[in-house]
Amino acid sequence: VQLQASGGGLVQAGESLRLSCVASGIIFSVYDMRWYRQAPGKQRELVAVITSGGRTNYADSMAGRFTISRDDAKSTVYLQMTSLKPEDTAAYYCYAERFSHRYWGQGTLVTVSS
Repeated sequence: VQLQASGGGLVQAGESLRLSCVASGIIFSVYDMRWYRQAPGKQRELVAVITSGGRTNYADSMAGRFTISRDDAKSTVYLQMTSLKPEDTAAYYCYAERFSHRYWGQGTLVTVSS
């Protein structure tokens, strides 16, 4: 199983980025997918969830700015981030879960300058 995240980079405050995470080795469509992030010196936190049925949920601080989506045909989950703030600087990780099957991807680094 592999979750390959990409799309991170250096942006200025107020700009946007779209992260992608391509899954292989799993039946992607039956998995709930999440994005987490971890800022330097802080604990990993949940950013957004999208269920296998397409329901979404967001952490309060990201609601309205971030959008999670999925393309089951491409085995890919996305995180569209807008109005980025310096405090959004973190490594972003994708995560797949179905019952006891849980998998992490490697992080993609997002740096937002002020």
